[in-house]
Amino acid sequence: MTSVVNDLLTKMTKKELFDLASKKGINVPDEWSKQLLIELLSLNVSVNDIKKKMTSTSIKPKGSPIITTQNLVKKFDDILALDKLNLEVMEGELFSLLGPNGAGKTTTINILTGIIKPTNGTATIAGFDVTKNMHEIKKLIGVCPQEAAVFQFLNAKENIEVIGSLHSLSKKEIKKRTNDFLELLGLTEASKRKAGGYSGGMLRKLNLMMALINDPKVAFLDEPTVGMDARSRRNTWEFIGSLKGENKTIILTTHYIEEAEVLSDRVGIIDSGKLVEIGSPEELKNKYNAKNLEQVFLNITGRRITEGL
Repeated sequence: MTSVVNDLLTKMTKKELFDLASKKGINVPDEWSKQLLIELLSLNVSVNDIKKKMTSTSIKPKGSPIITTQNLVKKFDDILALDKLNLEVMEGELFSLLGPNGAGKTTTINILTGIIKPTNGTATIAGFDVTKNMHEIKKLIGVCPQEAAVFQFLNAKENIEVIGSLHSLSKKEIKKRTNDFLELLGLTEASKRKAGGYSGGMLRKLNLMMALINDPKVAFLDEPTVGMDARSRRNTWEFIGSLKGENKTIILTTHYIEEAEVLSDRVGIIDSGKLVEIGSPEELKNKYNAKNLEQVFLNITGRRITEGL
C-alpha cells in the first residue's frame, strides 16, 4: 500500500502536497523540497486521504465561465475541423483538451487566440467576442504555441525581456518574474546562452516563460511539454500546477494522458471536431470504469490517443 500512496503523492503538485499536510495537521517548513514532502506524507496518509484531497480540488469547476464557445464551426475548404463545438471553461480552472492529431484541439486554440476566425458560431473570453474584441482579449491572455517561437539570436533572458517590454511591464517586474521562472524551470544556468543552441525541451520551457511573463488571466498552453525528457516534463508539470494557486485559467492541450490526469480540474475529450465527453479525471474514470484516462479515451473513441502521431 505504501508504494501506491507514494505513486499518488508523486503525481501531486508541491502546493497540493502542502495542502494535504495541512489537512492532516502536519506542520512542514516552506523550504522543504517536494521529495521530502512525499517521504513524510507517505508515512502519514492513506489512499483515501489523497483521493479526498484530489476530489475536493478537481471535481467541481471553479468560478463562473470565462471562456464560452457556442456552435463553433471551422472549415478548411472541404475539411470540417470543428463541428458545432459547445464548451465552457471556468475561471480559475485548469482545463485540458484531449484528442488525437487532427481532432480540432489546435484549431480551437487558434480561434480563441485570434490566429484564425471561425466559419460559424461564437466564442468569447471574459465576455469579449474573439471576432470583434481581440484587442481587449490580448491584454488578458498568454499563449504558448505548439511550435516553439523564439528569437534564436537572443538568450533566454533577452527573449523574455522582449515580450515583457511589449506588454509594457516595468524593468523591475520583468527582472523578478524572469529570474523566478528561470529558477523554477531549471534554466538559470543556460539563460545567458543564445536560444539557437537550445534543445527542443529547453525551447518549450522558454516559450512557456514568454507566454506567462505578462501574468495573464488566461493561459493557452498548446502541447507545452513536447520534446522534453521525463525529468524536465515532471518539473514543468510542477510549474504548471503551481499556477493554479494564482487563480489563472489554463487551457492545456496534450497527447500525454498522464499530464492531463495529474494537472487537470476537468478534461474535455475532442474527436473529429466534436466534444464527445467532459468531466474531472476521477468522474470520467468512474463513469467508464477505467483505470486511467487513456482507457477512457479508448472506450469512447475506439482509438488510443497517440494513434496518428
